[in-house]
Amino acid sequence: MTTNQTKPIHNVINMSGGKDSTALAIVALERNTPNLRFVFADTGHEHAQTYEYVEYLRGALGVEIEAVRADFTHAIERKRETVQTKWRTDGVSEDVIERALSVLHPSGNPFLDMCLAHGRWPSTVGRFCSKELKHKPIQALIDSMAEGAQAVVSWQGVRADESRARRDLPERDVEFGTWEPEPRGLLIYRPIIAWTVEDVFAAHRRAGIEPNPLYAQGMSRVGCMPCIHSRKAEVREIAARFPEEIERLEEWERLVGMASKTGAGGFFQLSKGNGIRDVIEWSRTTRGGSQYDLLALTEEPTMCSSIYGLCE
Repeated sequence: MTTNQTKPIHNVINMSGGKDSTALAIVALERNTPNLRFVFADTGHEHAQTYEYVEYLRGALGVEIEAVRADFTHAIERKRETVQTKWRTDGVSEDVIERALSVLHPSGNPFLDMCLAHGRWPSTVGRFCSKELKHKPIQALIDSMAEGAQAVVSWQGVRADESRARRDLPERDVEFGTWEPEPRGLLIYRPIIAWTVEDVFAAHRRAGIEPNPLYAQGMSRVGCMPCIHSRKAEVREIAARFPEEIERLEEWERLVGMASKTGAGGFFQLSKGNGIRDVIEWSRTTRGGSQYDLLALTEEPTMCSSIYGLCE
């Protein structure tokens, strides 16, 4: 991805602290890719071990990783105006309006502020979290780099076997511009799209990089803690291992509920219950939630419970 032109080609590596983006960084460094810029979108909803891991990667990979954060200050201001005008026009009670206004202030945490501004949680149907917390702040950085550049190449650590939506993604894509005869414009590169998860961890071993320690603690993903897509067993692991995360979510449920006309419901938006505690109780059950799993109730979390075979 080099050229003889005087204008540079910038390569942006989207880092999350997860296995795939770490493998992506390893590939870029192994290829001696020029003009690399590593970016971490801090959602404010990461586990402390992920923040520590990003710091570890700075040293282990020998690179600078720039953190970017979404800012919802103006979105919360607009939400306050809506509450004070449209909600009153719609006949919402003054108690509900005053309750919402009491919490509609920027907290400085991107994830919480996003949910306060929306008055609800992201869900599998309305998954606005990735777009607002990761894509937009990274895109703003990319846009700022585009001026004076021949091309900006956004490297994405996605794999075809992760989901149906990613199965048919090409290795090279174009926002605008062209790859041939040389890169120009805003381009997308997915060099590990055909990799398996075994390939990903093999790259870690090859480079002497330890995986994020959360993978050895039952987590299938290490972005948000927890993610709205967390599996049942993963919710159970989080509750057992990280009770402080559950306490934080319980408080966030209270705050986001106050910013909503209807109470917003629980973080996971499941029919099993209205709050995180209900979902945890459900995570301890078997047979479709009709019976408690006795092992889940009595067993302590093991030192290693990786679904990726990292305990071997």
